Amino acid sequence: MREIVVAIAQFHPRLGELQPNLDRMGDIIDHICATQKVNLIVFPELATTGYECGVKFTELAEQIPAYTMETLGARVARYEAHLAFGMVVKHKVESVVYDAAVLLGPDGALIGQYHKVHLKPEERPIFRGGFKLPVFQTSFGMVGILLGWDMAFPEAVRSLSLDGAELIVAPASWETQAIAEWQTYLRARAFENSVFVAGVNRIGDEYTYSFGGESAVIGPRGESYASVGRDENDRPKEAYAIAKIDLDNVKKYREELQIMQSRQPAVYRGVVRNY
Repeated sequence: MREIVVAIAQFHPRLGELQPNLDRMGDIIDHICATQKVNLIVFPELATTGYECGVKFTELAEQIPAYTMETLGARVARYEAHLAFGMVVKHKVESVVYDAAVLLGPDGALIGQYHKVHLKPEERPIFRGGFKLPVFQTSFGMVGILLGWDMAFPEAVRSLSLDGAELIVAPASWETQAIAEWQTYLRARAFENSVFVAGVNRIGDEYTYSFGGESAVIGPRGESYASVGRDENDRPKEAYAIAKIDLDNVKKYREELQIMQSRQPAVYRGVVRNY
């Protein structure tokens, strides 16, 4: 068995307020790790800045290695936990910014970064799209990262799974009115690939968006290992949930179901054809 403990931290990033968001994330990390050993903590997409920053993203973007990583890396290193979260990063050219996620190791050092590939139409004037779907080796297994709308594209999770991912981490900023899509995608992608999916969606309102939470850890047979529910008024709440998962189940179900082995790539030529 390769059991690990994954924490999904659903919260409300404050728009454009980097330091308060880092402070809040640090407090949540301390709270999660105070009473138990955790292997991985996951926060939402653009957790350090919020979503509707517009042109201000060029000011908030950090070039890796970044202050944000140093700050949060030092925090998780106290507990020897991995950390994944969304942030805005910039290239050497100041105007080139990415909606990104970073994965830090238990020593607080960078394992890798991912740039969101599938940008929504309203995101394209702000961010440059990524062009790689990397899989990262950690001390507990192979991890793939996607961001938000990436989950709407089955090719993305399939590509990561074929490259060895056992756990897909999906930080998101998914709108309340489309929350049924988010829930469906998490379960479908796990089922389709016999893979674990840890989807962490933010909450809160900004200028024109309301975000719906419903973060969850889903297993390779579509089973829910943990989820963040709603408050007494049926609203998304700021909270975290803990899941204990066995990554050996990925290999187990793939061997039993023969999903990967039964693929017929020669028949799927249309999948890579541009619209």
